[in-house]
Amino acid sequence: MPLVWDKLQNTLIMTIPALILSSALGIAIGAWSATTRNRVLDNILSMASIALFSLPGFWVGLMLILVFAVRLDWLPTQGMRSFTSTSAFSLPHLILPVMTLTITEFAFKMRLMRASMIEVLGQDHIDTARSKGLSRARILWSHALPNSMLPMVTVIGYSIGYTVAGTVLVEKVFGWPGMGLLLYDSIQRSENLVVMAILFVASVSIIVINLLTDVVLGLVDPRIRNRIRSGGGR
Repeated sequence: MPLVWDKLQNTLIMTIPALILSSALGIAIGAWSATTRNRVLDNILSMASIALFSLPGFWVGLMLILVFAVRLDWLPTQGMRSFTSTSAFSLPHLILPVMTLTITEFAFKMRLMRASMIEVLGQDHIDTARSKGLSRARILWSHALPNSMLPMVTVIGYSIGYTVAGTVLVEKVFGWPGMGLLLYDSIQRSENLVVMAILFVASVSIIVINLLTDVVLGLVDPRIRNRIRSGGGR
């Protein structure tokens, strides 16, 4: 377990920035795309998100290595830091793995946010806000965006557990010494106890994160709070 915990910290160093970036970009671009739907740029973004969502993460990582490391020689591709570095990790080593996870996660979140925003913009309370003479910015920020965020809370929560548990191939591509790479190497060496420990930690983390996601949904969605108070949530 100390070995797994040490590798889990390395995995979190890579996954937390990717989750923050993919969520922020997915929410911002998805909401903006919903307000400009059926225009040329919206159609381009929609097709690009579908294409990115269809690509496997390890292939995206290999293409980033080909462009930024092989062709341009800008970024390193293996490990967390150089051999001469004394820090826990270096930013140049972190960029490509984070970009890979961000691209694969961003595409789905952008599509979901766009669909959720379009649905909310067509509801009656948005028409009521328009009839009251509220500005377009206030309608979007105060009425449409908070309601369209509810599905994103669920997806972000689930993606945390999925990303932590599913970085095996990305860590293998970039030689990132995290829990995924440890799992891959342990399977190759038939170290069954280490494999079971990793799967146990991954399973517990997914369960805990899903429970926390349900708690957060209850805090941000008044409909869930009302059902619980009235006894309908049993």
